[in-house]
Amino acid sequence: MENFRTAVIGCGGIANGKHLPSLKAISGVELIAFCDLIPERAEKAAKEYGVEGARVYTDYRELLEKEKPDVVHVCTPNRAHCEISCAAMEAGCHVLCEKPMAICAADARKMLETSRRTGKTLSIGYQSRYRADSQYLKAECEKGALGEIYYAKAHAVRRRAVPTWGVFLNEYEQGGGPLIDIGTHALDLTLWMMDNYRPKYCVGTKYRKLAEQNGNTGNIWGDWDPEKYTVEDSCFGFIVMENGATISLESSWALNTLDVIEASTSLSGTKAGADMRDGLRINGVENGRQYVLKPSFEAGGVAFVEGNGNARPEVIEAWQFYNAIRTGTKPCVLPEQAYIVSLILEGIYKSAESGKPYYFELED
Repeated sequence: MENFRTAVIGCGGIANGKHLPSLKAISGVELIAFCDLIPERAEKAAKEYGVEGARVYTDYRELLEKEKPDVVHVCTPNRAHCEISCAAMEAGCHVLCEKPMAICAADARKMLETSRRTGKTLSIGYQSRYRADSQYLKAECEKGALGEIYYAKAHAVRRRAVPTWGVFLNEYEQGGGPLIDIGTHALDLTLWMMDNYRPKYCVGTKYRKLAEQNGNTGNIWGDWDPEKYTVEDSCFGFIVMENGATISLESSWALNTLDVIEASTSLSGTKAGADMRDGLRINGVENGRQYVLKPSFEAGGVAFVEGNGNARPEVIEAWQFYNAIRTGTKPCVLPEQAYIVSLILEGIYKSAESGKPYYFELED
């Protein structure tokens, strides 16, 4: 397949800020159709990024029926991820869906099963995997440089950076706040480094302490409306894996702290440890001496994208997804992995609500 006929469903911030510019940066993709409940958004996207004659829709079902695209990018609020992704796969399309995989674990499972049954490639937009520091650390983990990773931290902490646009604050549409929005990136990164997708149980706590403030919030995107802020402002989880490894997950949009770090992981293994707090740092002991290794990422790295070793993570994400379809190989982010991320996030929320540990029942 030389050129992919691609449709984008959901033409809001994530489509315009990530997916559409990334698709423009790689070859072999023809953006033939755009869909959004607000037609002006789809029209604007079609004009800026579409091929000549690209068509605009407000109903994704009509788009799938009339256009029959090869690939669909799902860039809608979380609640619609499952419905649209499954419909697209049933219609014969490969799907790249934005993170998180779904609003709940049951929906994520349905997406996974639909991908398996239809044979269509499904991947989720965890672009933090494609950063240079992430790729370097993953290579170290794969060759066993850290040994057995038995303790890890997943970091997604903002001090005062609550997204006040769109439906981010709407629990019905999104399923939660910072945990499902940015905590999902940190957890995905951590599980991927550990190559451990067998959670046993978790304990979670969530808070809505600062969301009640009305004005003078110090938020970088302006004051939020407490009445519209229906999700948590911070959430924390402690996950125990079947092999005894533990993960501490921290997420916040608004928290009185200076310890701010996002889309990051810290790992402790039997041979060495690593963190991303001052660039990538790998720590250990060699010849009886403690050491800290700090790789430099100023020079170009592996040329993932058409000779470009300095491509942005979101561009690499798009390139490798289409390359996987073209070559019949698996994408970097597997739906089986993304499903476990959604399962754990849901477990943390359920534990926070019940005040009790949540035990996982894993399916193959």
